[in-house]
Amino acid sequence: MSDGSIDLAREARAQAYAQPLEALNPAQPELFSGDAMWPIFDRLREEAPVHYTAESDYGPYWSVTRYNDIMAVDTNHEVFSSADGITLSSLEAQAEAATRPVRPSFISMDPPKHDVQRRTVSPVVAPQNLHNMAPVIRERAGMILDGLPIGEEFDWVDLVSKELTAMTLATLFDFPFEHRRKLTHWSDMMTNAPGHGPVKSWEHKREQVSECFAAFKALWDERAGAPPKSDLISMLAHGEATRDMDEHEYNGNVGLLIIGGNDTTRNTISGSVYALNRNPDQYDKLRANPDLIPSMVSETIRWQTPLAHMRRTATRDFEFEGQTIREGDRVVMWYVSGNRDDRVIDNPNAYIIDRARPRTHMSFGFGIHRCVGNRLAELQLTIIWEEMLKRFPEIRVVSEPSRTHSVFVKGYETLPVVIPRRN
Repeated sequence: MSDGSIDLAREARAQAYAQPLEALNPAQPELFSGDAMWPIFDRLREEAPVHYTAESDYGPYWSVTRYNDIMAVDTNHEVFSSADGITLSSLEAQAEAATRPVRPSFISMDPPKHDVQRRTVSPVVAPQNLHNMAPVIRERAGMILDGLPIGEEFDWVDLVSKELTAMTLATLFDFPFEHRRKLTHWSDMMTNAPGHGPVKSWEHKREQVSECFAAFKALWDERAGAPPKSDLISMLAHGEATRDMDEHEYNGNVGLLIIGGNDTTRNTISGSVYALNRNPDQYDKLRANPDLIPSMVSETIRWQTPLAHMRRTATRDFEFEGQTIREGDRVVMWYVSGNRDDRVIDNPNAYIIDRARPRTHMSFGFGIHRCVGNRLAELQLTIIWEEMLKRFPEIRVVSEPSRTHSVFVKGYETLPVVIPRRN
């Protein structure tokens, strides 16, 4: 960690404990981009695990920060509904959204509609399909790694993390492979605010997202007029519960599948390289015993927490952990905080690749909205690390990464690395 990062962390801790409890507001993207949000969550877990922020750039909202409380909210979809959206949008983004049609997706639906739409696409990540995909992912991982420069600095996010996930996502959609990085670009356009990532303005964001939906409308028309196949678009176009969906619902599901297939895996691949460099004893342990790769993958998914939160909306007044949550209140489950809760996870701030229970984490969520592609994410991470250890004794991070300016996507814009030349 650089001197600047240490100073920022100290300042963030001082501010988190100097403010009145009711003034605490974890929804500050600049804290996430500086990796300085941790002290606020430490204090909330200790002093106000169900906490109300009355004023913020995101409007009023409740924060749930302890592991078991988050699980209780996540598994109670009757009281805590996702139908009004799953992310904490800024007031500016809410105003922008009010000017365009609502684009529902199955993650922002309640049963029964959620269940039938999710079942329509879930075969793409069924065990047999993952088994069939594994050698393809391995071949592509090897191709990416064999093309990396040796002995010179490059951006790991761009050349590896984005590339592998774009290849896999293009396969799931049967999207033109030569244009696969459009999927990465569109995901970044959807998840970033103007002035961050590739987004220049709200108009720019609208234009690029419209381009995405036009491309996927063409894919729908093509697949709907052809015999059913095993890609996601064909599944939606022919599925009994989805073939008659309107364009806004289709667009919502396209956006969900692009973002879901991109961000979690991409940012955990980058996070694994960063975490092992910050913890060289764990990197040594992994090199000495590659059988620890699956455990390391689960530990990284917890430690990284690639999606920092999910939001729900209360369907009625509800007493929860001594607080009265009112009908219509927005409730934010901070997965990033739950994954550092020492009531459930021993020594949670440490990165330990051979934990006794490495799969004890909440990065994939719980209940009916648990991440449908979690096994595919783990598969890609496992394969890329198996291939990396075969080739490279070390991947060295040479400076601090630049992080995503977001309270939702917890990831990396760049990660400068060098693969040392062998003597």
